Amino acid sequence: MISSSLPKAVKIIEVGPRDGLQNEQQTISADVKIELVNRLSQAGFVNIEAASFVSPKWVPQMATSAEVMAGITRRPGTLYSALVPNMKGFEAALAAGVDEVVIFAAASEAFSQKNINCSIAESVERFRDVARAAKENKLRLRGALSCAFGCPYQGEVSADSVASVVQQLRDLGCDEIDIADTIGVATPRHVQAVMQRAAQEFPIEKLSGHFHDTYGQALANIYASLEVGITIYHASVAGLGGCPYAKGATGNVATEDVLYMLRGLGIATGIDLDKVVDAGQFISAQLGRKAVSRAGNALAAKRGN
Repeated sequence: MISSSLPKAVKIIEVGPRDGLQNEQQTISADVKIELVNRLSQAGFVNIEAASFVSPKWVPQMATSAEVMAGITRRPGTLYSALVPNMKGFEAALAAGVDEVVIFAAASEAFSQKNINCSIAESVERFRDVARAAKENKLRLRGALSCAFGCPYQGEVSADSVASVVQQLRDLGCDEIDIADTIGVATPRHVQAVMQRAAQEFPIEKLSGHFHDTYGQALANIYASLEVGITIYHASVAGLGGCPYAKGATGNVATEDVLYMLRGLGIATGIDLDKVVDAGQFISAQLGRKAVSRAGNALAAKRGN
């Protein structure tokens, strides 16, 4: 059901340091990553995806994750999350002192087979030990569901397929589940239908929207999700992170753009937009390019940055 009133407050999970930077071709030093995370912490985020404990062979950019976790200044009240693909990754994340581990599955069988050479069910089964270990060590467990609105290999993905994987991640004990538009093809009504179907399997207040802006639909999709009661969103400072399945396309929606829209709607986030703009300008300067965020660039220009 679409509500006539929007939520009064939402949680923004900042994913720039992990999801945003992981595909960068140039090597980014641990010191720069630490500075970025610290700036984001100071901006007031309650959840920052700071690291990924995957094989450096597959994601070289994340090879410094333990160093980053050791070097950041932790803000009380902020959860620092890390992506883990297996028990080896979990053990490294645990040793690094993460607050939350993120496991992942796809809503598309074709995507699952192409990317990790196994079925969706097999991929979920692989995370059973990780989920159990997370609970035993009192770590928060988040599930990420990719290709929930479309797949680069099979095309359309049904809402029932999404709901099926949500159910499997729920049964592993996930505290929160991300519904991700990995290739950025979703549009508002489609988003609402998928979110409402997922909410039949998992509490809507624990579902989050992870939207890519490949086709310029991310803000509209966030607004559509607000209308059906989604109150957790992922965003990436400066719009870090391209879409690997659409050459030259933008990936994650820019945090500054999301915050600007939410401020205009009177929806509280507890985040200092000016400090996020500063963080976005900082990391963009380090990368030697202009930030993707339109709001961030406009606000920076307005104050003469």
